[in-house]
This record gives sequence, structure tokens and C-alpha cells, in this order.
Amino acid sequence: MNPNRVLDELARHQLVDGYPLVVDLERSEGVWIHDAASGQRYLDGFTCFASMPLGYNHPGMMDPDYLQTLKLASLCNVSNADLYSVEMAQFVDAFAEHATPEGFNHHFWIAGGGLAVENAMKAAFDWKARRLGRNNFEDNCNDLMIMHFRQAFHGRTGYTMSVTNTLPDKVGLFPKFNWPRIHNPSCRFDHDGNVCNDIEAEEARACAEIEAAIGSCPACVNRIAGILIEPMQGEGGDNHFRPEFMARLRQYADDCDALLLYDEVQSGFFGSGKPWFWQHQGVAPDVVAFGKKSQVCGIYAGSRLDEIEHNVFRRSSRINSTWGGNLVDMVRSRRYIELIVQDGLADHVLTVGDHVINGMREIARSTQAFENVRGVGSLIACCFETPEARDQMVRDLFDHNVIVLPCGTQSMRFRLPLVMTIEESDHLLNAVESATKRVAAV
Repeated sequence: MNPNRVLDELARHQLVDGYPLVVDLERSEGVWIHDAASGQRYLDGFTCFASMPLGYNHPGMMDPDYLQTLKLASLCNVSNADLYSVEMAQFVDAFAEHATPEGFNHHFWIAGGGLAVENAMKAAFDWKARRLGRNNFEDNCNDLMIMHFRQAFHGRTGYTMSVTNTLPDKVGLFPKFNWPRIHNPSCRFDHDGNVCNDIEAEEARACAEIEAAIGSCPACVNRIAGILIEPMQGEGGDNHFRPEFMARLRQYADDCDALLLYDEVQSGFFGSGKPWFWQHQGVAPDVVAFGKKSQVCGIYAGSRLDEIEHNVFRRSSRINSTWGGNLVDMVRSRRYIELIVQDGLADHVLTVGDHVINGMREIARSTQAFENVRGVGSLIACCFETPEARDQMVRDLFDHNVIVLPCGTQSMRFRLPLVMTIEESDHLLNAVESATKRVAAV
């Protein structure tokens, strides 16, 4: 098909509201997306919503042995939950060795980040119900709740819609559970990277809301199955939390006999320079949902689940899906892990990320076009005075052949490929500096 027909052909059958380009899967390379329709190339600062860690056509993905394994996996879409293979075991072994933190021995694989979070919640519901002595599958558990936070995005599935609250069009007009929603005490940063808002007051407000929710009725403590949070909120505005606050959540979860659940679908799998963002904060959860960069979505869980003998990781079919992830994705994920470790890309992206953050702060200091530059590794964002100024910057960067993402009400975020070089990051910074000239006029 002629690339210039692609968008029109798709529009005949579906909503086409993405980027006005046609990705050339053969000619795109590294951090550069080649537009098959126009012949132009774009610097990839969004990485398919943080799901493309190594960019396009990484040389290591051309390894003949890998390609042969990929071919075999692609010919048969087996049910990984019931039919086991060498290819699956190789992936699980690589994930366990290089990605899974020590002490988290339970794994569950599924296709889709929202379903990963949903199964984390199901694991918590099952665990809590059994802690309360509800072991008969006919027992009523409709009173159990997930405590969550404002500006959270956890997905669009049945359970996750009840804990997602970024834009109304994501969850509006769909039935939802009325579970406790807590203020999110996010940090703001000055041009030197110091927290500049009254973060203690923000955290005190959140803790007061948690305690009010817990104490609103005598049975409330027994109703909270899990406390769910993104260690760094993505779509809600790239909101960062202090380790001290995460430690308070750990204590609240323990006091309520609930599980602490982390959603690392966007922030996890080496994007922060560590396997998981929570490792920067140092407060261990009970269950972590992951996806995007890892290619295969799912959850990993620690020993607290084993306080219940028949938890969802031990009782057959309590959580499950037909394909248990996807074998092709598993093969690709294993190769990504090998290359990330072999090439030291976790440390590399920390260096590049610091370079971009420092460059963005210099631009912010000299132009006053934006503020609150923040991030770590490939996960970087800044704030604008108005949503209109932010939207103008995103459009202007696209005009400069750079693709970035909006988030929250007034923030712009970068999701950088782990393979980005310092020279390529300078191209990004130069584009930002050029685009600020137009934003200042908004």
C-alpha cells in the first residue's frame, strides 16, 4: 500500500486521531522515527508511551539466534498458562535474574497494563477476604475497597476505572466503585532541583484523609484490601513523592492489614535507571504491576502473600488468562533484558537523563517559559503556566520534528529511549530552546 493512503484507509474503519505520520518500520532507527509518507524523520521523545526501551532496529535485535527463536514463537500462539516451553522458561529466568527484586518470588503474566493492575487488585481482594476468614467462594466481599490517589491513571478495565481519575473522558459514563480517593502530595522543584513547595503540609493533608477514611466507620479498617499508588504518577502529571510519604503508606498498609500495591506500568523496567522506580525511594511494596517497556505485562509479589496458604499464586485459576501473556513478547523481552544488561543501559540513561534535566533547568532559568523540571533517567517532565502554553509547546516541538507528550493539566513529559546519546539529547534540548520562543508569546 502506498504510505500516503494509510491514514485514509484506516479512517474508513476506525478513529484515526494519532500522529499524522506513517511509521516506516524498516527505515526507523534508534531514536529516530522515519515517516514513510513524507520522508521526514522525528526524534522519538515519547517511545510509544514509554513502551520502546531500545528504540527502532537496535543492532542487537538482528542476532540470528534471537530471530530464529522469535520466528518459532510467532508461528504458534500457545497458552502459556498451561503449555510450557523452553522459550518461556528462558524469559522467566532472565526476568527473575535481572528485573525481579530479591524476595519477590511470585510472578503472573498477562497482556495489558490495565489487566496487570487489575490482577494486583484481585490478589489483594482475595488476600484480604481470606484474612477476614471469608474462605467460601460464596461469601460476600462487595465491601472490600482499594484506597487510591487523585490524579492517578491505572487503566481502563473494570476495576481500574474506579481508581483512574485523570481526565473525565477516560472513565465517565461507566459504572464505578466508590472507593476512598486520597490527596496526592506531589513535590514541586525549583531550578536547582530542590523541593520548593510545602511538602510536609501536602503530606499531612493526605495522611489526614487516609486516617479519616480509615476511621469513618468501625469496620473500615477491615474493608481496605490494598493501598494503590504509582510511585511516580505518569499521565496525572509526572508527580513525584518523597520517600518519607511512601514509608507512611507502608505503615498504613501494615496497620490496616492491607497490601501496598505499586503500579509501575509506565515507570518500571529500567526507565528510571533502576529496574523499578520504587527502588529509588527505598520503600518495598507487597505487589507490583508492570508493563509497557517489559513487553509482557504482569505482577510480581513478595512473601506477605504467603501469609495466606491458598493465595492467588498457589490456588489454580484464581487469576489467569488464555495466553498468560504472549510468547512472542516474552522472547522480545528476554532479548531486551540481555541488551540492557550487556550494554549497561540503566547507568547510561541515568547519565543522559541528568544531562537533559540540567539542560531543561538552564532553559527554564533563562527563558521563564516553563518551571518545575523534574525526573530521573528517561522519565522527565516540566510545567507551564497554562494548559494552552503547554499544548503550544507540544505542537511546536512536533513542528521541530520532535515528539513528546502532555500529561496532567499543565505538564509536558519526555519518555526517552534508553539508547539515546548525549548528542541526540542535545538535539532535543536545542529543539526545546527554539520552541520556547513561540511559547513565550502565548
